[in-house]
Amino acid sequence: MDRTLSRLAASALLCRTSDRVPEGAAGAAALAERIGARVIGAPGAPRTQAWEADLADARGCLLEAGGQVEDALEAGDRPLLLAGDCSIAVSTLPVLARLRPAAWICWIDAHADFNTPTSSESGYLGGMPLAGACGLWETGFGDGVDPARVAMLGVRDVDGPERVALDTHGVGYPDGPSALEGAEVFLHLDLDVLDPSCLPAPFPAPDGWTFARLRRVLTELAELTELVGVEITGAHPDHTDEIHRAIVPLLG
Repeated sequence: MDRTLSRLAASALLCRTSDRVPEGAAGAAALAERIGARVIGAPGAPRTQAWEADLADARGCLLEAGGQVEDALEAGDRPLLLAGDCSIAVSTLPVLARLRPAAWICWIDAHADFNTPTSSESGYLGGMPLAGACGLWETGFGDGVDPARVAMLGVRDVDGPERVALDTHGVGYPDGPSALEGAEVFLHLDLDVLDPSCLPAPFPAPDGWTFARLRRVLTELAELTELVGVEITGAHPDHTDEIHRAIVPLLG
């Protein structure tokens, strides 16, 4: 699709949301240097704690994530936001729903992140952001995302109650990007969609994609849809070259 009138506004948010390992923020920083993205904040100490504590501690960081997407969209630019953890979606996706209500969300991730505080066995905030943005629980950052306008690719590690919620709310599982042809699309890409043999991940899920497959899917998305924005999480500093080659279709 022709995006010549839309400038790419790339930024990397390094502050902690619910990061349990340091590699996510370090990977975002390394990828930011490679693509020339603006760096915001500094990494916090990774730790394991309850979702309520992460949500409270990360409030400023999450507000900044939503603000980056909002500023870019309101300026007519395409946001590309790098971050360590998927929790940013609790604030970025409600902004998208408000400013681009016709846009679809293409959710490329090993996990659906569609748990709620009552359904999650782990209590991990990073496993709940999409459900929060869709209004299944109160995050304090708004909602407004229509689950029926979410298309999941690569998702393979889903809890039982989470699967029920996905099916009940009409989340889609298309065969590929061609199902979104001609649509406005916001891409959420968690790089743990890749097989753990290709990229280490805090929550590894077997039977994932190769870098070559990821590059093919992103190329197809860029060619067939109008990408209005992108957020990328789960990078690893030891694999910056491979990640950069895979995401090149998103940078045009």
